[in-house]
Amino acid sequence: MAEGTESRIPPADPPGPAGPGQGGSPDDAAYLRRRALKGGSAGWLLLTGLGVAYVVSGDFSGWNLGLAEGGFGGLAIATLLMGAMYACLVFSLAELSAILPTAGGGYGFARRALGTWGGFLTGTAILIEYILAPAAISIFIGDYIESLNLFGLEAGWPVYLACFAVFIGIHLWGVGEALRFSLVVTAIAVAALLIFAVGAFTEFDSGGLNDIPVQEDAFGSNSWLPYGLLGIWAAFPFGMWFFLGVEGVPLAAEEAKDPVRSMPKALSISMGVLVLLALITFFAATGARGSAAVQEAGNPLVVALQGDGDPTALSRFVNYAGLAGLVASFFSLIYAGSRQLFALSRAGYLPRFLSLTSSRKAPYLGLLIPGAIGFALAAGSGNGGRMLNVAVFGATISYALMALSHLVLRRREPGLHRPYRTPGGMLTSGVAFVLALSALVATFLVDKDAAFIALGVYVVALAYFAFYSRHRLVAAAPEEEFAALAEAEAELERD
Repeated sequence: MAEGTESRIPPADPPGPAGPGQGGSPDDAAYLRRRALKGGSAGWLLLTGLGVAYVVSGDFSGWNLGLAEGGFGGLAIATLLMGAMYACLVFSLAELSAILPTAGGGYGFARRALGTWGGFLTGTAILIEYILAPAAISIFIGDYIESLNLFGLEAGWPVYLACFAVFIGIHLWGVGEALRFSLVVTAIAVAALLIFAVGAFTEFDSGGLNDIPVQEDAFGSNSWLPYGLLGIWAAFPFGMWFFLGVEGVPLAAEEAKDPVRSMPKALSISMGVLVLLALITFFAATGARGSAAVQEAGNPLVVALQGDGDPTALSRFVNYAGLAGLVASFFSLIYAGSRQLFALSRAGYLPRFLSLTSSRKAPYLGLLIPGAIGFALAAGSGNGGRMLNVAVFGATISYALMALSHLVLRRREPGLHRPYRTPGGMLTSGVAFVLALSALVATFLVDKDAAFIALGVYVVALAYFAFYSRHRLVAAAPEEEFAALAEAEAELERD
């Protein structure tokens, strides 16, 4: 049995039959029955749509702020490096998710490779990302609604509340319905990006790419790197915005059809789509109007199309589609956060009642409580940029730990059955690990306050785990059983 775990389940849950694939005592069966998700709800297409949905809002805004940190050349190099990091990470996660297709995702992988502390550190980092990001995006949705003068509404807490209430309601309705809704909205956003690119490339002027004034005192500065070599590093977090969130696809494993096959396929296709969208969006937006014009714009694609002139039919369409992109990412990130919280709670790392599921197999408290926290943060701070920077900090920690998990399992358990194997093996996950650590340090260059806020949340969470929850873990949870099996096998080998 895993160190620090216990299989005794609190008597609060009534007895019932075992969940699918679960054995153990009647108490274990009852506990897991109350915490069962709806399996077989998503095939590879819905999972691919989910992977793109996590990220697509970043194509409409946010990435362009990296131009103010590194210029066109700096952001281009940063995007290339971060794209390589995500590609390597995605291929590593494809292998890990085929080995352990559970809702724990990164927490489950790290739990087996790095122990309970590693599992909790990874799961908490993922949770920070997926609670803070929707809160930030709800603010951006409010800004879009106000700028488009939709229904005469202004950005503020009523709009944020409506976002959380409506979209959490759809998730409570059922995972299949939720993912189909996400796929439709994502398809609209992707189509709009392609239409935008066609319109923007008709005005492409390569001379505008490097029109940001050069900072002469910056080391290595030139017209392509106006902020010098350090600007490349400072642009890392913004290069991530083209891909941030795609790593959340494995969180849908327990609700997927044939996850061993569909998960690697969905991850690979999602990453391919995102690389294509990043490439055309970046070049089309900067080439149509110039890097200087879009570097601080809240809606860079609209600025790229119309500049300071009057709105055109195409710019209006892209503006509305930007709202669709924000909705797609907001909606899917709520899903990811609820599944990570569900898995951590089911295993006892967080209060166990948070993993209870409804008659429609939705983790209702795992949706409602993070939603309430996200709404409070949005309404209380109104600082979407700061919250996204906190989310990026949590994300980079989780990336490093997930890549490290792949390295450890490849080295320590070479004979582990791997239905899918990462191309390049340990070299691939090693590249992801090094680049993730570099991105983590880069967050301090962009927003020290956000980094320290995330560290503060981490300290509180770690104190809870150290003094309370690590002594009350649930050995019957799938991720804990998987790790305990490895420890038992290691004991037998030692004997």
